[in-house]
Amino acid sequence: MVSTDTEGADISLTDKKPVATDGSHWSGTARRQLDGRTKLIAVSLAVIIGAYHVYTAGTGVPGAFINRPVHLVFMASLVFIWYSPKLQTERTTVPWYDWLLVGLTAVSVFYLTYHMQYGELAGRAGSPLLQDIIVGIVGTLLVLEMARRMTGLILPIIAVGFMAYAYLGPYMPGLFAHRGYSLTRIISHLYLSTEGIFGLPLGVSATFVIVFIIFGAFLETTGIGDWFIDVAYGITGRLSGGPAKTSVLASGFMGSLSGSAVANTATTGAFTIPLMKRTGFDSEYAGAVESAASTGGQVLPPVMAAAAFIMAAWTGISYATIIAAAAIPALLYFLSVGFAVHFRAKKQGLKGLPASELPDARRLFISKIHYTIPLIALVYFLAEGFSAMLAGFYAIMFTLAVALSRRNLVDFGRAVTSGNVSETRTLTTRGISTVTRALDRGVQMTLVVAAACATAGIVVGVVTLTGLGLRFASLVSALAGDVILIALVLTMITSIILGMGLPTTAAYIVLAALGAPALTQMGVDLLAAHLFILYFGVMSSITPPIMLAVFAAAGIAESDPWRTGFQSVKIALVGFIIPYLFVYGNELLLVGSTTAIVLTTLTAAIGVIALASGLQSYLLTDLSRGERVLLCVGALVLLMPGVLTDVAGIVLLSGVVGYQYLSLSREQTAIPISP
Repeated sequence: MVSTDTEGADISLTDKKPVATDGSHWSGTARRQLDGRTKLIAVSLAVIIGAYHVYTAGTGVPGAFINRPVHLVFMASLVFIWYSPKLQTERTTVPWYDWLLVGLTAVSVFYLTYHMQYGELAGRAGSPLLQDIIVGIVGTLLVLEMARRMTGLILPIIAVGFMAYAYLGPYMPGLFAHRGYSLTRIISHLYLSTEGIFGLPLGVSATFVIVFIIFGAFLETTGIGDWFIDVAYGITGRLSGGPAKTSVLASGFMGSLSGSAVANTATTGAFTIPLMKRTGFDSEYAGAVESAASTGGQVLPPVMAAAAFIMAAWTGISYATIIAAAAIPALLYFLSVGFAVHFRAKKQGLKGLPASELPDARRLFISKIHYTIPLIALVYFLAEGFSAMLAGFYAIMFTLAVALSRRNLVDFGRAVTSGNVSETRTLTTRGISTVTRALDRGVQMTLVVAAACATAGIVVGVVTLTGLGLRFASLVSALAGDVILIALVLTMITSIILGMGLPTTAAYIVLAALGAPALTQMGVDLLAAHLFILYFGVMSSITPPIMLAVFAAAGIAESDPWRTGFQSVKIALVGFIIPYLFVYGNELLLVGSTTAIVLTTLTAAIGVIALASGLQSYLLTDLSRGERVLLCVGALVLLMPGVLTDVAGIVLLSGVVGYQYLSLSREQTAIPISP
């Protein structure tokens, strides 16, 4: 477990962690094991498009009909090169038919870009030529196949269903009926404009999302990300249930960058789940902790799995405002998950790992404190009002600067001045290799997001074409009457169902088009409505029956997926409650006076800790059934906004704590009677 880097010996626990770069653990196809010239072509394409996006983040993004098509053609080409159309892994070469798909993708996309740039498509808007429609059909089918290979069948089926809805409008029942649109009109809207495939979702993927994913890849490739996990492990590893607490911290941090609860579960879980099992947690609980923490990372600022950037573009609310508002709910979620782990470990009498098996967190932190510079720079530039893209660009540059440590620079300077050509070449190659691996890794992680965003653009395009969003909002309003709670419950159910099986970005886009308007129409605050649907779209990753994050964790833990899923929902229950809290009490979103925000946050924090205790059946000692009920009721009452409910909750919790304390004191002072 001890690794040596270029700056000397450091203890690292992440050097044996397998890294999943492909996303095949959640897709419906298998990733090819390319080698030789084919792999060189694929990696070169990834490095080119990655470098392009980093460059444009710092210098300015071209127009929509240049940037988005360029992004799509490279992403789709890489999907067809790397991913087999079948479930089993194929040979190390790409068959002719996938090279044909690469060529068709390039032709269809560049046809659109060429004719749009010269104004030809705009000039015949409403009356496209036959070749325009043929190209549009081919391009749309390619996008659907791209999504199928990266995300499975669910998202393409949803997209096809929406297109069928646009065509079959006159045959739809009640509020969902509309006049219907011809195939020409549908394809023209979805492919030949910025209302569908090349719309806002793909635009966000081609700007904010890929830049921040590449930033995460640079953190990972340079070892900075592993350093954060090692420090977290050094801090928590010796505590009761330490590995599980490390899982909460590490999975939250990495999950915020990953864009997929499933991907994050598969990567960090490969390291944390075996350690949790080793220290005494059963397989189901270990898998549940990892899936719950990885899922929560999707709503954790500053990146929020790219949803924050899409939300900013969609709502017009600034990115800084969104991540600030999302901070308290996310921290409450992780506070609850962390204490759930703590109470479970205490209940089982689990101990942490011995210090000899842990890194020295203090020494590790001090020796590499400069590794914090990229994250500090990111927060600084965002706080100073820089655009998210430019802040991401500077964060990448600072990561590179930090990676070029003093010792590396000294070694390079010595090699150059001494005329040691071999060493100079070696050090230069090592630096170039780090950059290319980071760009390749970042683009690989973006493939699933690009596929999801392009396909989700079809859904959004149909919604705007048919007015489905307003119809859905009217339906929810009609069913709920004037009762917002009923509207929230209906939207929650819809969000969980539509979010199942989808990456975070795709789930949010679909729900933003359908669910959020239903809430805002009933008077719910715009930001609260969008965070509400985001939370439940994310929670679908651990909600039966299509609980993909749980399935990934259960596979690693070798546990029963349904028991793991039940435990995961139990651990993450606060994630199903918090959205209601910030809808009814905007103080959790930093709206209101400072006093109100502080008091609401404090009582909510006590409430989520109490709920975690009740659900895990342990506080100071084991809880009886009656104590569990009182504790859970007190927690729920405390979470409700209002002074009276806060007082009632405190009274109930104080009673349980007092009774537990007295019972524990009697047990400790009791004199054993000899037989």
